[in-house]
Amino acid sequence: MSKPLNVAVIGLGYFSQFHLDAWADLDSVQIAGVTDPDPRRRDWAAQTYGTSAFADLDSLSAATDPDIVDIVAPPPAHLDLIRRLACKGRIMICQKPFCTSLGDAEAATAVAEAAGAMLIIHENFRFQPWYRTLKAFLDSGQMGAVYQCRFALRPGDGRGEDAYLNRQPGFRNMPRLLIHETGVHFIDLFRWLFGEITAVYADLRQLNPVLAGEDAGVMLLDHASGVRSQFDGNRLADHDTDNPRRTMGELLIEGETGAVRLDGQGRLFLRSFGMRVETSIPLISALDDNSFGGGCVAALISHVVAAARGDARFENSARSYLPVIRVTEAAYTSAETGRRISFD
Repeated sequence: MSKPLNVAVIGLGYFSQFHLDAWADLDSVQIAGVTDPDPRRRDWAAQTYGTSAFADLDSLSAATDPDIVDIVAPPPAHLDLIRRLACKGRIMICQKPFCTSLGDAEAATAVAEAAGAMLIIHENFRFQPWYRTLKAFLDSGQMGAVYQCRFALRPGDGRGEDAYLNRQPGFRNMPRLLIHETGVHFIDLFRWLFGEITAVYADLRQLNPVLAGEDAGVMLLDHASGVRSQFDGNRLADHDTDNPRRTMGELLIEGETGAVRLDGQGRLFLRSFGMRVETSIPLISALDDNSFGGGCVAALISHVVAAARGDARFENSARSYLPVIRVTEAAYTSAETGRRISFD
């Protein structure tokens, strides 16, 4: 049996629970240590996961030599953490949004590459079971030529004066929210499904005045394949589901042979062209409804471990992810200028 991989987790905010649950469930890894500035968070992690908790990164680094570092800290900390943690052979996973600008993301990528470290972006939506199934379905050719795709983001979580305070209060102060924090998932997803993005147009607005950034808008993406994808986001509106954070909305893909629909239960349906009856498309992997996004965090982390063992090819390397950041920044340029932005 292979020696367990040592993992260190940096940052213990709201979303870290999904990371830690995923690491703890893997027999092939052990959580070597965690760190966060907040002592209450450190105590929670130490008691819940039976790991050592450190007050700062220097203390953690002195006591552990992790094979994998999982950075769950906020974007402003990413570049400095990567500079301090990058070393030959180490795998670093960095939560999205990746850094706060394209310049910092490019610098972090260069630092990791120069050190001989593998830097992976924790872009988990493409690991949701319905999207893994959808990718396999599209790759099989059963859809024929794909014409267009639309995702309507409707989590219904951004209403009122206390919006996001209970779960992710950092959202309230983000100067860029809808695209930088959430729409970026769909830039990566649509690029993965339909190919490179050649142009973007965005029209963004703020509905809830307690927020610093935008919380509604439309983003249109042109792909080199000829597909046009649309992200239609409104964080104040909801959709038909018992759990608005499962899929966070509904998707429709239209193509030569018909249309594929994703509903709020995480189910996929195919309606053939000219027909009025839908048939179910079975998921190719199990849906974990007790975790975020159908278990996508655990799926991504399991993938990284498999790749570290040589049993898979790493997805979402920082270098391959940089075009996603470029499109994200171009979306804001488009919204500010009212222009469609094209890429060479």
